[in-house]
Amino acid sequence: MKGRMYGYARVSTTDQHLDRQIEALTNYGVAERDIITDKFSGKDFNRQGYLALKDQMLRRGDVLVVKELDRLGRNYEQIKEEWQELQKMGVDIVIIDMPILNTAEKSDLEKSLIANIVFELLAYTAEKERQKIKLRQREGIDIALQKGIPFGRPKKAIPENFFDECRKWLEGEQTAVITMKKTGLKKTTFYRMVNENMREISVKC
Repeated sequence: MKGRMYGYARVSTTDQHLDRQIEALTNYGVAERDIITDKFSGKDFNRQGYLALKDQMLRRGDVLVVKELDRLGRNYEQIKEEWQELQKMGVDIVIIDMPILNTAEKSDLEKSLIANIVFELLAYTAEKERQKIKLRQREGIDIALQKGIPFGRPKKAIPENFFDECRKWLEGEQTAVITMKKTGLKKTTFYRMVNENMREISVKC
């Protein structure tokens, strides 16, 4: 028995528009009353509209239609799990912009092959996105370095009493712990400053 056809549309923020997706879904044949929407990030599936669609509306034999795969979500592992769950529910999936991924009216073998294609595609897309982000970060760092913008944590300023207190420490008048306390420095910072300023300390002391 043929089920019902539902559409799902999503944008990430409230100031974005769903019109383009809704038009594509209705043109495909989804009744507008059966289109569920979300204005929420695709980082996971904890979205009010989608959860209502999956938990309360979709039944075995139904078809879920989305315009693009990333409208379903953006997290590779979660999309993979969600796709498998929908298949176990007996729900077919149609990706309008990628007909090769459509599982409607396909045999179990064909659906399995399509699922493998989806997972490989998602893995490839996720890896390309990671590479793109790394490249952008590298380019941003290179440009910043060219402009003389420093990176990393700013170095802590040398306390005014640093050299005087170091003299007392080196001459045995006080312990290193007391010297750290007087200069207000933590152990790692204190010894780093001592190492970096050893020549000047030896002169002033």
